Amino acid sequence: MNLCLNARDAMPKGGRLMVETGSAVLEEEYVRRHPYMRRGRYALLTISDTGVGMEDKFRERVFEPFFTTKGPDKGTGLGLAIKLYFPAIEAPPDAAPATRRETETILVAEDEEAIRSLVERTLAELGYSVLVARDGEEAVEIFRRREGIVLAVMDVVMPRKGGKEAFEDMYKANPGLKVVFMSGYAANAIHDSFLLAGTPFLQKPFGPTVPARKVREVLDKE
Repeated sequence: MNLCLNARDAMPKGGRLMVETGSAVLEEEYVRRHPYMRRGRYALLTISDTGVGMEDKFRERVFEPFFTTKGPDKGTGLGLAIKLYFPAIEAPPDAAPATRRETETILVAEDEEAIRSLVERTLAELGYSVLVARDGEEAVEIFRRREGIVLAVMDVVMPRKGGKEAFEDMYKANPGLKVVFMSGYAANAIHDSFLLAGTPFLQKPFGPTVPARKVREVLDKE
């Protein structure tokens, strides 16, 4: 934003502002000359304009941290002493879930209102029929009253009855019921203390796309 605002000020009669994205790979030679950097691939953001440019006396000072060509109350100046590098990651992006409409009925049991509302809203927007419970005991009660529940999304630790115990009660009545457990505790600690290895699990906190993908993954698994 700072670069774009200053580009605007440098083109009082109009001009062209170009914002481009690309990638850059920093090799050993660059890192040797800039020891605060690391080798690897980076996202590259380039901003240029067709403004009036700088006089030589200003160009010599552009990398001074507090140097500015602006007068009082006229903006923040060049800001060229600040450089941002964005390390690239190799993992796939956290893409939005597919836009197809889902039809299954899912039971969500979570004692934290914010998490419960997030999961409920996310799944409902995708078309699922979502039932919610505030603890494991309520989840079992809802399950016994309602038919057609194919998946339970359960917090591991809840008042009155935990997610694992509640799911075991429901599973006895319907061995075809699938489950996704979630917890703020580390996955290793949860599996060691509460769950079997390989049980579908969500590590809290998470964004809305995470439970949506996990739910679809578990439902589609034979």
